[in-house]
Amino acid sequence: MTIVSDDPSWWPQISQYQILGYFVVASSTAVVYDWALTFGQELELVWKRCWSLMAVLYLGVRYVGILYSVDNILSSLPGSLITDTVSTITYHAQSWMSFVVNAMLGVILITRLHAMYQQSRKMLTFLVVVFLSLTVACGVYVARGTALILGEKLILSGTYQCGYEYEGDALLLMHESWIFRTIWEILALCLAVWIVVKHFRELRQPSKRWIIGEYFSVLMKTHVLYFTAFAAVSCFNLGYLSPKLSGSSSVGAQIYNGILNIIMPMQMFVLGPRLILSIREYRVEDVGNSGEGTGVSTIAFQERAHMSSGGGV
Repeated sequence: MTIVSDDPSWWPQISQYQILGYFVVASSTAVVYDWALTFGQELELVWKRCWSLMAVLYLGVRYVGILYSVDNILSSLPGSLITDTVSTITYHAQSWMSFVVNAMLGVILITRLHAMYQQSRKMLTFLVVVFLSLTVACGVYVARGTALILGEKLILSGTYQCGYEYEGDALLLMHESWIFRTIWEILALCLAVWIVVKHFRELRQPSKRWIIGEYFSVLMKTHVLYFTAFAAVSCFNLGYLSPKLSGSSSVGAQIYNGILNIIMPMQMFVLGPRLILSIREYRVEDVGNSGEGTGVSTIAFQERAHMSSGGGV
């Protein structure tokens, strides 16, 4: 549907689209800039090494993120080539790219936890069952939500905008889908912290305490940082369940939406790939240190058994 109007009552919405566009460009630029910063690491730690599931997941998350950023910019910039069909496709593409990337990040976390728990089959089965259940439930909500969202072309006071028409509980369903993602992330964090605490209790030898410190340091810099960003994204998404935000066009609501459009791509497409790069870089350093007799390799996520195949994180 195309809406053409010169009514001054649309001016606040025009301003809202412009402000949102600034945030979208900022977040997309940050994603591409991070890719440029880490391309050297990517080349050494991914492209020049044996292919594995983690390598495929890394490349999927990283380059889907770039496509997402480009699509996000195109949908936010005013242009006469935008149609209602294009608006619908871009929104659905962004929604499903977000869903797929979060699913891939979930697989990465399963692999990390499986390694931390010494490749326990029971733990792997538990993680897979919980993850699949929550992911399927999340997918159902996303599918129901996107089916009720239609794009529309807005020609407002001579400007061309990409707008959306939300039918029924479409917006509510999209934000409620984050409940399932949040449950998974909280579970993954609790399991990761628990195994660290368990190692602290089991390894009481003074000579090994600093090794645990290195292990915990890697966890803190990757998993906990990633979870913190995810928690922020979840809080902002769940905040939209409040009618004061979802139905408001105030400056505060615009800034709220803009911040969400920055931290969500950062969580998925910046911290997500760094989950893999940090551990792979740690493993490379660990190989060099173990050759000097430091013994750090004895606890590096129990990955020594499959180091040669490149199948670890």
